[in-house]
Amino acid sequence: MIRDQIIVQTPDGAYPIFVGTSLLTQVGKLVSNLESANFSKRCAIVTNRRVGALHAARVINSLCGNNFEPYTIEIPDGEKFKTLDTLRAIYDQLIEAQLDRQSVIFALGGGVIGDMTGFAAATFLRGVEFVQLPTTLLAMVDASIGGKVAVDHPRGKNLIGAFKQPLAVISDTDMLATLPEAEFRSGMAEVVKHGIIGDAELFWKLEVGSWKLEVGDWLPRAIRVKVEIVERDPLEKGERAKLNLGHTFGHAFEKLSNYEMRHGDGVSLGMVCAARLAAQRKICDESFVVRIENLLRAIGLPTRIPNDMTTDAIIDAMTTDKKRVEDHIVFLLPQALGAVEIVDNVTREEIVAVIQATRD
Repeated sequence: MIRDQIIVQTPDGAYPIFVGTSLLTQVGKLVSNLESANFSKRCAIVTNRRVGALHAARVINSLCGNNFEPYTIEIPDGEKFKTLDTLRAIYDQLIEAQLDRQSVIFALGGGVIGDMTGFAAATFLRGVEFVQLPTTLLAMVDASIGGKVAVDHPRGKNLIGAFKQPLAVISDTDMLATLPEAEFRSGMAEVVKHGIIGDAELFWKLEVGSWKLEVGDWLPRAIRVKVEIVERDPLEKGERAKLNLGHTFGHAFEKLSNYEMRHGDGVSLGMVCAARLAAQRKICDESFVVRIENLLRAIGLPTRIPNDMTTDAIIDAMTTDKKRVEDHIVFLLPQALGAVEIVDNVTREEIVAVIQATRD
């Protein structure tokens, strides 16, 4: 059942985000009913073994019931496999499946699957359509929206990428019931981020514990924060940068963990560091830092940097961040709920002080 339908307006056209229950059984119908529907029967589903075992059958049955002929592609699970080697394996199987330029590729999984599938769709045969079928909270609220697709490079995360808007996003909230608790909490970091940058009421609701209640009550609200920003800045030329709150530090933490750290956990730590840096610079009050840290801790997200990550290693990892401008590392610093400041003149001494203050 569709609970919410949110339309995203982009320079390349509009696309819908469907949010509701039992939607994986309706994928074929929803895609066939799109205004732009003129697709080849042959299509592909990119997933991983774990997600595929849980959810692929419903998608396959739905597609077959609507005259599609799906070909399933399984790739390894995890950020460490978001590489050019894995991308090449996807291309090989798309060619094997004899997809053409009217074919659709379905991304069934979390952020890694969405990024990899989207980048493959952007480049295979100079571009084919793809549909996001996010199965994690993080992907539903963030990664599946806005058209940023990429693979990682050994030197850093998401250094090879493109903008490719999906044909549609179909978020079946039933998927969240199968998520490990740690994975759900990881996704909550992006929900908190959206409250900080664009929805004070959402942040307040989270503070009083509404995240423990029915996800449908707050998920569409969190999605709309990103949608509104992406509509105003589809190619990340200005305002969209605020969506990177916590990511400069966070990507460094993920990299140093060899991507064993969940993305949301890295963002949680990164937001604490960004808030501390903002307070250090008198951009925000110390009380705001406390509110952010207390909320993240209440959700069960990390707020302290692991001691095995040295200060020098953290700073070195940030120097390859894709958001840097020339030799300057760019930071997004929270001022207050709904307000973020972009700075690129942070000194090494300031970063060291923040890292030291965020350790046990």
